[in-house]
Amino acid sequence: MSSHPSTIAGQAYAEVIGDPIAQSKSPLIHGFWLEKLAIEAGFRACHVKPEELNDYFAERRADPNWRGCNITMPHKQSAMAYVDQVESSTETIGAINTVYRDGEKLVGANTDGAGFLEPLRDELAQEHYFRMARILGTGGAARAIIAALAGEGFTLVVAGRDPDKARGLLDELAPDGEHHAVHLDHFAEPTDFAFDDREGCLDVIINATALGMKGQPPLVFDLSHAPPRSIFYDIVYSPLETALLADAAMAGFRTLDGLNMLIGQAAIAFRHFFGETAPRDHDGELRELLLR
Repeated sequence: MSSHPSTIAGQAYAEVIGDPIAQSKSPLIHGFWLEKLAIEAGFRACHVKPEELNDYFAERRADPNWRGCNITMPHKQSAMAYVDQVESSTETIGAINTVYRDGEKLVGANTDGAGFLEPLRDELAQEHYFRMARILGTGGAARAIIAALAGEGFTLVVAGRDPDKARGLLDELAPDGEHHAVHLDHFAEPTDFAFDDREGCLDVIINATALGMKGQPPLVFDLSHAPPRSIFYDIVYSPLETALLADAAMAGFRTLDGLNMLIGQAAIAFRHFFGETAPRDHDGELRELLLR
């Protein structure tokens, strides 16, 4: 475990932990906001292996300068054992991506769901005849997305390589409603289903897998499965425009890239760590920084 001292003796700091950790954009995001707000605090990445989690949290509890941490893979579920309480909105998800101090307690939270929903807030504020989301993926990010969309009244179709796992997630996270579990290949093959024009409805298609990420094969999705007016949302952010988003945009669909969720969830954590609201009026500049 890389046990980093604070940048300046006595300086408050937070960090992101994971295994591996070099790929994390969190230090850039939080560092950018700290600089904009002239807050004298630090944010760094810390490589923590699964067998080091116990020692990590024991050390950080004893460090008065430590304000908390973001958590990336593979610790989102196992880290729950090291906090004193979990936010009520997070309990059903069964995974945390943020730990912060509340007095003497360590609190676990999952900001992924709220971060994911952020760019959809204008649509969610409207009334719809029907809301449907097609979620591709059954991993940690999908858990938060399923719970968040179920809470917004969506009928869900979850696709995974193991449909039984997809069904299990729906039964656990969205027990109410007539949701569906299918194999990931279901969306790879064309369909001749005749959609109506879906005016007054909200359809969102989400890639919550690592497919399409640099070094990974693309996600195969046949656009015949997309109802008119669908929004395509890919949580992958490297590359920013995945093949899925490029194909959807070319076909005239609205698209949302993975930096929306990444920045949105980080902003919630930032307030927990440093007690200030992230300066979101600089999102354009931050995006440019993250894409360098």
